[in-house]
Amino acid sequence: MKSQQYREMSHEELNMKLEELEKHLFDLRSQSVTEKLENSKAIINARRDIARIKTIMRERALASINK
Repeated sequence: MKSQQYREMSHEELNMKLEELEKHLFDLRSQSVTEKLENSKAIINARRDIARIKTIMRERALASINK
């Protein structure tokens, strides 16, 4: 997902998406260990999406403090 799509989400939606992605990343890592992972790029994509969400959440937190 693009950063702009994440920016349009509310705080609650971001938290739910973050939890979903972290579970998905755990599943991907489990598949990687058992050598059943078909797309190794999926782990990288999940990590990047998690980082995007955390960055947006941090930006919002800092913006609310500075107001």
